[in-house]
Amino acid sequence: MTALADLGPLAQLRAGRLGRRLAQLLVGLWLYGISLALMVRGDDGVAPWDVLHLGVVGHTGLSLGTVLVITAFVVLLLWIPLREKPGIGTVANALLIGPSTDLTLAVVGQPHAQVARVAMMLGGVLLCALATAMYIGAQFGRGPRDGLMTGLVRRTGLSIRLIRTSLEVSVVVVGLLLGGPLGVGTVVFALTIGPLTQWMLPAWTISLAEPAQEPAIVSSACR
Repeated sequence: MTALADLGPLAQLRAGRLGRRLAQLLVGLWLYGISLALMVRGDDGVAPWDVLHLGVVGHTGLSLGTVLVITAFVVLLLWIPLREKPGIGTVANALLIGPSTDLTLAVVGQPHAQVARVAMMLGGVLLCALATAMYIGAQFGRGPRDGLMTGLVRRTGLSIRLIRTSLEVSVVVVGLLLGGPLGVGTVVFALTIGPLTQWMLPAWTISLAEPAQEPAIVSSACR
Protein backbone atom coordinates (compact mmCIF):
# COMPACT_ATOMS: atom_id res chain seq x y z
CA MET A 1 0.00 0.00 0.00
CA THR A 2 1.21 3.52 -0.79
CA ALA A 3 2.15 5.39 2.39
CA LEU A 4 -0.15 8.12 3.66
CA ALA A 5 1.59 11.45 4.19
CA ASP A 6 1.14 14.07 6.88
CA LEU A 7 1.87 17.28 4.95
CA GLY A 8 0.99 20.94 5.34
CA PRO A 9 -1.23 22.70 2.76
CA LEU A 10 1.61 23.97 0.53
CA ALA A 11 3.35 20.61 0.55
CA GLN A 12 0.05 18.95 -0.37
CA LEU A 13 -0.22 21.19 -3.43
CA ARG A 14 3.36 20.48 -4.47
CA ALA A 15 3.11 16.71 -4.01
CA GLY A 16 2.09 15.96 -7.61
CA ARG A 17 -0.92 14.46 -9.41
CA LEU A 18 -2.93 17.46 -8.26
CA GLY A 19 -5.80 17.16 -10.74
CA ARG A 20 -6.59 13.57 -9.89
CA ARG A 21 -6.14 14.11 -6.18
CA LEU A 22 -8.42 17.15 -6.06
CA ALA A 23 -11.10 15.39 -8.09
CA GLN A 24 -10.95 12.33 -5.83
CA LEU A 25 -11.07 14.52 -2.72
CA LEU A 26 -14.14 16.44 -3.87
CA VAL A 27 -16.03 13.38 -5.12
CA GLY A 28 -15.20 11.48 -1.94
CA LEU A 29 -16.45 14.27 0.31
CA TRP A 30 -19.63 14.70 -1.72
CA LEU A 31 -20.31 10.96 -1.54
CA TYR A 32 -19.70 11.12 2.21
CA GLY A 33 -22.54 13.58 2.58
CA ILE A 34 -24.79 11.37 0.46
CA SER A 35 -23.95 8.37 2.65
CA LEU A 36 -24.96 10.23 5.82
CA ALA A 37 -28.26 11.27 4.26
CA LEU A 38 -28.97 7.68 3.20
CA MET A 39 -28.52 6.49 6.78
CA VAL A 40 -30.86 9.23 8.01
CA ARG A 41 -33.51 8.24 5.46
CA GLY A 42 -33.02 4.57 6.36
CA ASP A 43 -34.21 5.53 9.86
CA ASP A 44 -32.47 2.52 11.43
CA GLY A 45 -29.71 4.38 13.24
CA VAL A 46 -27.00 6.80 12.14
CA ALA A 47 -23.25 7.18 12.61
CA PRO A 48 -22.19 8.04 16.21
CA TRP A 49 -21.37 11.69 15.50
CA ASP A 50 -24.70 12.07 13.70
CA VAL A 51 -26.57 11.04 16.84
CA LEU A 52 -25.17 14.28 18.27
CA HIS A 53 -25.77 16.29 15.09
CA LEU A 54 -29.41 15.22 14.89
CA GLY A 55 -29.88 15.97 18.58
CA VAL A 56 -28.71 19.52 17.90
CA VAL A 57 -31.02 19.70 14.86
CA GLY A 58 -33.98 18.86 17.08
CA HIS A 59 -33.22 21.73 19.46
CA THR A 60 -32.24 24.40 16.95
CA GLY A 61 -34.36 23.84 13.87
CA LEU A 62 -31.24 24.09 11.72
CA SER A 63 -30.73 21.68 8.85
CA LEU A 64 -28.48 18.67 9.41
CA GLY A 65 -26.00 20.01 6.87
CA THR A 66 -25.76 23.34 8.67
CA VAL A 67 -25.13 21.58 11.98
CA LEU A 68 -22.44 19.45 10.32
CA VAL A 69 -20.61 22.56 9.10
CA ILE A 70 -20.90 24.41 12.42
CA THR A 71 -19.76 21.38 14.41
CA ALA A 72 -16.79 20.88 12.11
CA PHE A 73 -15.51 24.39 12.74
CA VAL A 74 -16.15 24.12 16.49
CA VAL A 75 -14.09 20.92 16.53
CA LEU A 76 -11.35 22.68 14.56
CA LEU A 77 -11.00 25.15 17.44
CA LEU A 78 -10.07 22.17 19.62
CA TRP A 79 -7.16 21.46 17.26
CA ILE A 80 -5.39 24.61 18.47
CA PRO A 81 -4.25 23.34 21.90
CA LEU A 82 -3.54 19.93 20.35
CA ARG A 83 -1.28 21.56 17.72
CA GLU A 84 -2.85 19.66 14.87
CA LYS A 85 -2.20 21.14 11.44
CA PRO A 86 -5.17 21.39 9.06
CA GLY A 87 -4.80 20.52 5.41
CA ILE A 88 -6.74 21.44 2.31
CA GLY A 89 -8.88 18.36 2.84
CA THR A 90 -9.66 19.45 6.39
CA VAL A 91 -11.27 22.69 5.23
CA ALA A 92 -12.96 21.02 2.25
CA ASN A 93 -14.35 18.39 4.61
CA ALA A 94 -15.83 21.03 6.89
CA LEU A 95 -17.44 22.92 3.99
CA LEU A 96 -18.68 20.23 1.58
CA ILE A 97 -20.15 17.34 3.56
CA GLY A 98 -22.95 19.47 5.02
CA PRO A 99 -24.32 20.82 1.72
CA SER A 100 -24.09 17.37 0.16
CA THR A 101 -26.10 15.92 3.04
CA ASP A 102 -28.80 18.58 2.83
CA LEU A 103 -29.13 18.29 -0.95
CA THR A 104 -29.50 14.52 -0.74
CA LEU A 105 -32.10 14.79 2.03
CA ALA A 106 -34.03 17.22 -0.17
CA VAL A 107 -34.29 14.78 -3.08
CA VAL A 108 -34.37 11.37 -1.37
CA GLY A 109 -37.39 10.43 0.67
CA GLN A 110 -37.80 7.81 3.37
CA PRO A 111 -39.08 4.46 2.04
CA HIS A 112 -42.06 2.84 3.73
CA ALA A 113 -40.93 -0.80 3.53
CA GLN A 114 -38.64 -1.96 6.31
CA VAL A 115 -36.48 -3.97 3.90
CA ALA A 116 -35.91 -0.84 1.83
CA ARG A 117 -34.95 1.15 4.91
CA VAL A 118 -32.46 -1.52 5.97
CA ALA A 119 -31.01 -1.60 2.46
CA MET A 120 -30.66 2.19 2.51
CA MET A 121 -28.91 2.08 5.89
CA LEU A 122 -26.49 -0.64 4.77
CA GLY A 123 -25.88 1.15 1.50
CA GLY A 124 -25.08 4.30 3.45
CA VAL A 125 -22.46 2.46 5.51
CA LEU A 126 -20.83 0.96 2.42
CA LEU A 127 -20.86 4.29 0.59
CA CYS A 128 -19.38 6.00 3.64
CA ALA A 129 -16.47 3.55 3.67
CA LEU A 130 -15.85 4.15 -0.04
CA ALA A 131 -16.07 7.91 0.40
CA THR A 132 -13.68 7.78 3.35
CA ALA A 133 -11.13 5.74 1.39
CA MET A 134 -11.38 8.18 -1.53
CA TYR A 135 -10.95 11.36 0.44
CA ILE A 136 -8.17 10.06 2.68
CA GLY A 137 -6.44 8.42 -0.27
CA ALA A 138 -6.29 11.79 -2.02
CA GLN A 139 -3.73 12.79 0.65
CA PHE A 140 -5.04 16.23 1.58
CA GLY A 141 -5.22 15.76 5.34
CA ARG A 142 -7.66 14.57 7.97
CA GLY A 143 -11.19 15.73 8.63
CA PRO A 144 -11.97 17.90 11.68
CA ARG A 145 -13.35 15.12 13.89
CA ASP A 146 -10.65 12.67 12.93
CA GLY A 147 -7.95 15.26 13.59
CA LEU A 148 -9.36 15.72 17.09
CA MET A 149 -8.83 12.02 17.66
CA THR A 150 -5.29 11.93 16.27
CA GLY A 151 -4.36 15.03 18.24
CA LEU A 152 -5.56 13.42 21.47
CA VAL A 153 -3.63 10.25 20.61
CA ARG A 154 -0.42 12.23 20.20
CA ARG A 155 -0.92 14.37 23.31
CA THR A 156 -2.02 11.58 25.66
CA GLY A 157 -0.06 8.60 24.35
CA LEU A 158 -3.20 6.47 24.56
CA SER A 159 -4.24 4.08 21.81
CA ILE A 160 -6.30 5.06 18.77
CA ARG A 161 -8.91 2.49 19.72
CA LEU A 162 -9.34 3.90 23.24
CA ILE A 163 -9.46 7.55 22.14
CA ARG A 164 -11.81 6.86 19.23
CA THR A 165 -14.14 4.75 21.37
CA SER A 166 -14.16 7.35 24.14
CA LEU A 167 -14.99 10.15 21.71
CA GLU A 168 -17.74 8.24 19.95
CA VAL A 169 -19.33 7.04 23.19
CA SER A 170 -19.23 10.63 24.46
CA VAL A 171 -20.92 12.12 21.39
CA VAL A 172 -23.54 9.37 21.37
CA VAL A 173 -24.38 9.98 25.04
CA VAL A 174 -24.64 13.75 24.53
CA GLY A 175 -26.65 13.17 21.36
CA LEU A 176 -29.08 10.87 23.17
CA LEU A 177 -29.51 13.44 25.94
CA LEU A 178 -30.42 15.95 23.22
CA GLY A 179 -32.91 13.52 21.69
CA GLY A 180 -30.78 12.18 18.85
CA PRO A 181 -31.65 8.77 17.34
CA LEU A 182 -29.87 5.53 18.22
CA GLY A 183 -30.51 2.33 16.29
CA VAL A 184 -29.09 -0.81 14.77
CA GLY A 185 -27.39 1.27 12.10
CA THR A 186 -25.30 3.02 14.74
CA VAL A 187 -23.91 -0.32 15.91
CA VAL A 188 -23.44 -1.57 12.34
CA PHE A 189 -21.54 1.60 11.46
CA ALA A 190 -19.30 1.41 14.52
CA LEU A 191 -18.41 -2.25 13.94
CA THR A 192 -17.92 -2.25 10.16
CA ILE A 193 -16.72 1.16 9.00
CA GLY A 194 -13.14 0.49 10.13
CA PRO A 195 -12.64 -2.86 8.40
CA LEU A 196 -14.44 -1.68 5.25
CA THR A 197 -12.36 1.48 4.99
CA GLN A 198 -9.16 -0.46 5.63
CA TRP A 199 -10.07 -2.86 2.84
CA MET A 200 -10.88 -0.11 0.32
CA LEU A 201 -8.12 2.35 1.17
CA PRO A 202 -5.22 0.73 -0.73
CA ALA A 203 -7.10 0.98 -4.02
CA TRP A 204 -7.71 4.70 -3.55
CA THR A 205 -4.42 5.89 -2.03
CA ILE A 206 -2.54 8.03 -4.56
CA SER A 207 1.24 8.02 -4.38
CA LEU A 208 2.90 11.43 -4.02
CA ALA A 209 5.89 12.96 -5.71
CA GLU A 210 7.33 14.01 -2.35
CA PRO A 211 8.07 11.57 0.48
CA ALA A 212 5.82 11.67 3.49
CA GLN A 213 7.16 13.83 6.29
CA GLU A 214 5.49 11.84 9.01
CA PRO A 215 3.23 8.78 8.97
CA ALA A 216 -0.38 9.82 9.25
CA ILE A 217 -2.63 8.23 11.87
CA VAL A 218 -5.76 7.05 10.09
CA SER A 219 -8.94 6.15 11.86
CA SER A 220 -12.02 4.47 10.52
CA ALA A 221 -14.29 7.47 11.01
CA CYS A 222 -12.15 10.04 9.18
CA ARG A 223 -14.41 13.05 9.47
